[in-house]
Amino acid sequence: MAIVRWDPFRDMQSLQRSINRAFDDTFFRGEETLPAAAASWMFPVDIRENPDKVIVRAEIPGVEGPDIKVNLHNGQLTIQGERRQEKEEKGDQFIRVERSYGSFYRAFNLGVPVQADQIKASYKDGVLEVVLPKEEKAKPREIQIEVL
Repeated sequence: MAIVRWDPFRDMQSLQRSINRAFDDTFFRGEETLPAAAASWMFPVDIRENPDKVIVRAEIPGVEGPDIKVNLHNGQLTIQGERRQEKEEKGDQFIRVERSYGSFYRAFNLGVPVQADQIKASYKDGVLEVVLPKEEKAKPREIQIEVL
């Protein structure tokens, strides 16, 4: 019987991955369930908020703009599409394939009401930027205090 050195952090890392997976599936996918093939790779996203708008920036390199779909429904922003694999030329064969291909899907609950008719999306150099202006009632407002 071999002696195995116990690493307490290995168990904690496994637990952390399980918790992250549970929260990602529950909170960020929304109510829609997708087959495994529809979520074959995940792109990184930054979401920031200021008093006037919410800005979503997603790195989706190697995708043509028309292959990306952005939707807003019931306060949930979805980004989905497909990155197509390059055609293999005759006589060429891959030595290594590390880039992911196929369908992608991410959904985010915004948490603030936005002006759906004012949303703008642009795609440049592999980065999708979605600007969602907040509704007036969602913007913070300073209330003046009357001194008596």
